[in-house]
Amino acid sequence: MIEVSAPDAGFAALPLAAALQERLVALGFKIPTAVQWQAIPKLAAGEDLLAVADTGQGKTAAFALPLLDLLAKGARRRSQGNQIRLLVLVPTRELAQQVASAFESFCESAKGHSAKILAVYGGVSVNSQMLALRGGADVLVATPGRLLDLHGSNAVRFDALEALVLDEADRMLSLGFADELASIRELLPAKRQTALFSATFGEELQSLLPQWLKPGFQELQLSQPKASTLVQRVITVNKENKAALLASLIKQYDWRQVLVFASAKSSCQHLCTKLAKAGIEAQVFHGDKSQGSRDRTLEDFRSGHTRVLIATDLAGRGIDIDDLPVVINFELPRSPADYMHRIGRSGRAGREGLALSLICHEEYHHFRVIEKKHKLRLEREQIPGFEASADAPEGVDIAKPQAKPEGTGKKKRKNLPPVNAGIWRKPS
Repeated sequence: MIEVSAPDAGFAALPLAAALQERLVALGFKIPTAVQWQAIPKLAAGEDLLAVADTGQGKTAAFALPLLDLLAKGARRRSQGNQIRLLVLVPTRELAQQVASAFESFCESAKGHSAKILAVYGGVSVNSQMLALRGGADVLVATPGRLLDLHGSNAVRFDALEALVLDEADRMLSLGFADELASIRELLPAKRQTALFSATFGEELQSLLPQWLKPGFQELQLSQPKASTLVQRVITVNKENKAALLASLIKQYDWRQVLVFASAKSSCQHLCTKLAKAGIEAQVFHGDKSQGSRDRTLEDFRSGHTRVLIATDLAGRGIDIDDLPVVINFELPRSPADYMHRIGRSGRAGREGLALSLICHEEYHHFRVIEKKHKLRLEREQIPGFEASADAPEGVDIAKPQAKPEGTGKKKRKNLPPVNAGIWRKPS
């Protein structure tokens, strides 16, 4: 990874129109992040791009700002019915809403940058989205399935498409979306600009890049220096005691907001019921809830009305909660890559945060896989009264850090702070 810092000159040094510069000032933007500083000039020059940067570093602005500028300068307009000029593909409804909202905020009151921006996704009436697409759109933010539905109904066309963005590109290119994306790619004009943005991008996906990006595309692998930071901790506990431990921690440390990840919809509801019996109110967030219910649940959590939100990995991508103090892995994600997306909901943009994983015997091996994937080595801790039993799988030490492999040449890591230090304390 390359360490890249943005200059003190700020956004004024970037190739963006004066109207967008003024809008950024009004929105409180001051110094570009590394991904914004590196990506904006390349996209403004019309290049194809793969940009991998840490969660919380402003990737949406990194592609929205230069592409909005190119649309404003372009000669083509939405003159042929239901045409679109910029397509942004995202994996979830919530991210579609968030990205579209970001585009709207950049366009608001920016002279010369007015644009019709729409978000389309499943879970709501397709008819209203078809009506909205009459006359086309400058920017369409879409989930793949709903986009194909709309195209199949002749509600959207791609002849005038100038640029494509895959946001959360690693998930978009994974097997879950592979067939839909292949169908979409066949519908798009070959002459277009394409950008892929993601927080992680595994080597196994590199072979897919020629299908999307032109030869000679630019690649950015960026990491921001961490001023403060996200503390990661691992606690071993028997599976049957997990819920009681979670309730005990929430009460003991009086966290004002806690995002808890479970592996399945049924697990979310089961845990919610157990916390309720312990006197802790929580809400659940997963794919079986209607879009209106999901929107209300997220808003309640953002506003502080809901203290504990229990979610599947649906909440692990692209959902911003300002200054979220604690993320807890009640159950581990199936994909090691999703671990970073989950914990990235806390400690965003240099803020202090805590990511806590509660692991039982059956999860020891999987957490080692996660550590290997992300080059981590975290000490296994235990909480008095909730200690994991000694009948662990053979070869696994439940209370000590894993032994360092020989020949790595890495320095011995320092122990993490004790359980009552720093962010663990109750707020004053």
